[in-house]
Amino acid sequence: MEKEIRKLVNLCEQELTSREYTFNRHRIISTTWEDLIRWMEEREYNTFDEAIGFRYCDETFSSRNLSGIQKKDQLPLRAIRMLISYQKEGDFEFRTPSVLRTFSGQSGQLMEAYLNHLRETVCLTESTLSNKRQYLYAFNFYLEEYEIALNDINVDRIADFYSCQNYSLASKHNCNSTLRLFLRHAFDAGMTEQDGSIHILPDSYNNQRKIPTTYQEEEIRRILEAVERASATGKRDYVILLLASEYGWRSSDIVNLRFEQIDWDSNTISLSQHKTGSTAVYPLLSSIGNAVIDYLKHGRPETEATEIIVSCETGKRGKKLSASTVHSIVTKYMRRANISHWQQKKHGPHSLRHSLATNMLKKNVSLPIISTVLGHQNTESTKVYLSVDFHHLKQCALPIPKLKTGFYEGRP
Repeated sequence: MEKEIRKLVNLCEQELTSREYTFNRHRIISTTWEDLIRWMEEREYNTFDEAIGFRYCDETFSSRNLSGIQKKDQLPLRAIRMLISYQKEGDFEFRTPSVLRTFSGQSGQLMEAYLNHLRETVCLTESTLSNKRQYLYAFNFYLEEYEIALNDINVDRIADFYSCQNYSLASKHNCNSTLRLFLRHAFDAGMTEQDGSIHILPDSYNNQRKIPTTYQEEEIRRILEAVERASATGKRDYVILLLASEYGWRSSDIVNLRFEQIDWDSNTISLSQHKTGSTAVYPLLSSIGNAVIDYLKHGRPETEATEIIVSCETGKRGKKLSASTVHSIVTKYMRRANISHWQQKKHGPHSLRHSLATNMLKKNVSLPIISTVLGHQNTESTKVYLSVDFHHLKQCALPIPKLKTGFYEGRP
């Protein structure tokens, strides 16, 4: 962990360059870091840490998060938080939180105990816990604000809670699932006298969810061709793009790819999915096998990391990549390939996963096979891609029967 502020800033400057931040955004962030250095020198602070960073934020922006600060201060505030997260985690935090949340009251204590149970007993990942935590925070705030005990929950109060939130259909669906499981656990563990989960009514998400973003095969080919494969970074990025586009792997599975998953003798590559835990075995495509070999021989830095794909940047060279970095890499090459309207659409690795499924449908690959490739536990999750297979949907349209009466002919 680098504590000397100028060395830390230099490492982060290299990261900004490697991620191809725009000139103006880079300038504002760099200026903020110089202001921080001068502020530290005036106060004779010799080393930087989270406490110093937040002290600067409190004095300069009167906040440590985005809540209530002016728009002009949002990027400078993020610049300070980027230093803090890079020092602690070796990566920039994915986004700056709008508020700093803490659980409060009796319901908050039960929620914290529930999250600890999920972490220690169920062994959920931190990313999954973070997703559940944000919905439990909102519910805890609502309960404490209106002084509602968990035993007093009913259908009307659940409806009122949602009326206070600005959730999308997908967010409400995820929140429903989180609250239902929490309330059922609280009852089963004897924390509440009633099973509050019965008051979480089913939603219509599966009937109303949006059509997934997809890209044509020609667009994906252009994305792959946009990679400059002579450099070490390019060799690594090419492997990442191939895993996302040819296998439909999630970013969490890409960053966790290990040597033992590839069987060079049988030409297979196995995957235990980070999200579902299900295992799948894929044929090792020649394009991916050759790209991995090229990266291992000529691009991967020396490291003791067990993951195949690691960082090339100076500050965290040889360390495991984060899932958010994979998203940035895919976005970078969509920009380079001049993909039409990519900014207005989903443009991370998941969009390549969606594209794989849709393009397979266009080639008459059956749903069970697509479901297996994507690692879905049943074909119901895969059926959403039927809605974007316009060619085959048109074949389902019934012809309009001829009118057997002349009554309507010539009518205005």
